[in-house]
Amino acid sequence: MIRRPAARRARTVGTVLAVLLAVLGCGTLPAGAAPQWGPPAAPNPFLGPAGTSTMHGDAGSTDVTPLPGPGTGPLTLSAYPLVSACPTLLQGSDRLVVALCTSVAGQVPTVHLIDPAAPAAPFGASLATFALAKGSLLGGVYAFLDNDNRLVAVDGNRQLLRLGHSKDPDGRWRITVDSHVDLSGSVPPGDNVTGLTPDWQGNVWFATGGGVVGAVDPAGVAHSLPLAAGEQVQNSISTSPSGTAVATTHALYQFTLRDGAVRVDWRRDYDRGPDRKPGQLSHGTGSTPTYFGPSTGSDFVAIVDNADPQVSLRVFRADSGDEICSLPVLGNPGGSENSPIGIANSVYVAGTYGYPYPAVPDGAGPAVPTNAPFTGGMTRVDIDPIGCHQVWSNDDVRSAAVPHLSTGDGLLYTVIRQGFDVTTPLDGFSFAVIDPADGSVEHTSPLPGTAVNDTLQMSGLVTDTGDFWQGTVTGILRIRGE
Repeated sequence: MIRRPAARRARTVGTVLAVLLAVLGCGTLPAGAAPQWGPPAAPNPFLGPAGTSTMHGDAGSTDVTPLPGPGTGPLTLSAYPLVSACPTLLQGSDRLVVALCTSVAGQVPTVHLIDPAAPAAPFGASLATFALAKGSLLGGVYAFLDNDNRLVAVDGNRQLLRLGHSKDPDGRWRITVDSHVDLSGSVPPGDNVTGLTPDWQGNVWFATGGGVVGAVDPAGVAHSLPLAAGEQVQNSISTSPSGTAVATTHALYQFTLRDGAVRVDWRRDYDRGPDRKPGQLSHGTGSTPTYFGPSTGSDFVAIVDNADPQVSLRVFRADSGDEICSLPVLGNPGGSENSPIGIANSVYVAGTYGYPYPAVPDGAGPAVPTNAPFTGGMTRVDIDPIGCHQVWSNDDVRSAAVPHLSTGDGLLYTVIRQGFDVTTPLDGFSFAVIDPADGSVEHTSPLPGTAVNDTLQMSGLVTDTGDFWQGTVTGILRIRGE
């Protein structure tokens, strides 16, 4: 079957729920109603600009930005062929873009400093580069920009680095190590940090693939807590004023650092299913936990589980861990390796079931089945007074990247994969703009190339000039409204 890339198959919740809520005295929720855009969580004082300082935009991993994107008009495209896969694209208050990429040759994590105001120049786009010690497949992927525009990352030698950038007297840019903290006493040999983010007290939290959770306090002292044997962390982590959320391959946790020790506030098991699904990188949730909510901006925390055959969105109260709701999403079978988008009462989930990842982390285990058609799909779920409900589901959206929602223009941005359900190296890719009110695809624009420009479920970046930057397996694409 050939997909219809821009076809709309959005299904709204209908009148049944509205009638039920009215009977219960809870009011009505119009189907397809325009989503709310706030409030955002309080800005993290130890991060760079809101929307551009972490892979998922902010400390809570909302994948929401206040910056408007390119919109639905004519677009121009520029390419940065860095011969690297570029999953982490960030922008500091100095307006320079910091990209953490992995070179195709040798798979060495490399930091690129890019001036977005300069023309894209093949093989000369970077103002400066800095190679990090190599770790695991996901080690060194997650990083953030601090409030001094320094990239904070953990390298393969288990060193927490703060990398600054500045000009030499001769005018050339350079990237330097401004500080480092040795984590070898907390991270076992052979293990790697997979998640990294600061909290509101200035502690830098980390989690490892092998299941160690820790925090480096402002004095540079590392505190850590090994989790139960077999619990892995294969996604990033998130923070809010109430704590730090970590999703392992078995459970969702919230931690705080109290009295010099990492403490478990609460732990909630979820359905991890019998096996790893095709289109996911571990046997468990594929979600970086998402903090969101209608009161403080971080009332709730959400993940998508790994239930078989159909996964569910799971939403919990951040303060207590009490479950708000569990709702099946993304069809049967289905799954998601992406962090949900969360803002106010709404959550947006993109499906990755069957996505052809070229490699998975060590110890991920075989996928069952070994492979499957890439079904995709995207859905919006709203929290309501009695739980949650599906507002729309669009089965024709096969998102090939982590979608981002702009509250600056009220649009969802992503890249969609085009072609047959059974993926091939000849599949095409298109930049897509989606209406978050009803899930309709408002605009698509073809991107160049085939497999060499695979966006591989990587996260994009909306910059302060309204450009959309998207990492691919060979570099970066810059999409700009005319």
